[in-house]
Amino acid sequence: MSNEIHGGRLEQQIAFLVEADRLKNVLRRTLLTDASRRENTAEHSWHLALAAMVLAEYSPVAIDLPRVLRMLIVHDLVEIDAGDTFAYDKEGNATKKDREQRGADRIFGLLPTGMGSDLRGLWEEFEAQRTPDACFANAVDRVGPFLQNTATNGGTWRIYKLSREEVLVRMDPVRTALPAVWPKVLNAIDEYYPARGSA
Repeated sequence: MSNEIHGGRLEQQIAFLVEADRLKNVLRRTLLTDASRRENTAEHSWHLALAAMVLAEYSPVAIDLPRVLRMLIVHDLVEIDAGDTFAYDKEGNATKKDREQRGADRIFGLLPTGMGSDLRGLWEEFEAQRTPDACFANAVDRVGPFLQNTATNGGTWRIYKLSREEVLVRMDPVRTALPAVWPKVLNAIDEYYPARGSA
């Protein structure tokens, strides 16, 4: 192993970590709960990891929490190249997959082969939303911004004049992966969109 370290493995890992620091420069549309500024994607990823630890007990199926945490920490690294695509941006979402695939090729490609393919596999699993771990991680990914929007008088819902239906569609992963949380989501949406009633 020491020869491998001196042969470039450590240098690759350090280069990846330096590159990953750029995630702190990627701004999201979501406001912090005090509405003082927009959050960056690195802050978002950290908060989701914390939320996963806190909400894991509400998953109706067994999940591998350490695996979920690894998934959440890497799931937005591709935004270093692709930028953050606002969930409700139809035009941006039309090109998101291609932009993020190119970002994944480059960013995970900075790591030694086995490590890079392992982390990319977690990213791909998150995107596919087919495993219990990925479904739970995606639900948590919805809960974070949801809490920020409810704490800021609607946040992005208000700023971008989103409909109740758009918000419900975006929040739907919570309904199945965190069913105990879903009534709280519906109540908060109904409070913000009172004229439309409950779903």
